[in-house]
Amino acid sequence: MYIVIEGQDGTGKSTQAELLKKYYEDQGKEVVVIEEPDGDLPQAHDLHDMILTRGYKLEPLTNFLLFTASRLELWRKIAEPLLKRGGVVISARNYWSSIAYQGYGEGVSRSRIIKITKDIMPEKYCHPDYGFILTVPDEVRLARQKNRGKATETFEAKADDFQQRVNGAYPKIAKDFNLTLIDASGTIEEIQAEIRQHLGIQDLSTVILKDAASDDDSVVGELRVV
Repeated sequence: MYIVIEGQDGTGKSTQAELLKKYYEDQGKEVVVIEEPDGDLPQAHDLHDMILTRGYKLEPLTNFLLFTASRLELWRKIAEPLLKRGGVVISARNYWSSIAYQGYGEGVSRSRIIKITKDIMPEKYCHPDYGFILTVPDEVRLARQKNRGKATETFEAKADDFQQRVNGAYPKIAKDFNLTLIDASGTIEEIQAEIRQHLGIQDLSTVILKDAASDDDSVVGELRVV
């Protein structure tokens, strides 16, 4: 099973992915969470750093192509082998991020992004079993980012008008790709419960998430899903 949890920085993608991972592990499944564009892969990490942390002023199309290269590596080396073994892949982001950031945000043709992705990436990558987009108001998202205490990356540092274009893109992407749009301004427990309900999971019992400091939120301890 391939599940994507998408959304702008600060919407809680990583936290929700880790909670879902624990549920499937408790069911005896082999599970991996992939954090695009980085992931647990050295070459993907290097591409991530080139785009987001080294201060290069890259062309928007270059950003997209480097992100796509990272996605292909993560898919071929981690996601695809696990799916073939019957496991569960939960990805925080996929190419919908490029439609939002490089398309709506930086002005790259959205049809070009879709075409290049479909030419390079396997069909399963482009059509997950389940896709969720988390959205929150800008003021909530910015407060979460501030509380993270992490260094600001390239796209997080862009001006407010860029952030507004990206945030406004996600509801449109959800409609265009028939994705489940979730208001992530509620509690972590409420959001996880809604995701599970859309996945057809009846078990909404207590979930333990240890050392869950993520790219979107910092959560440690016992979470009761209601």
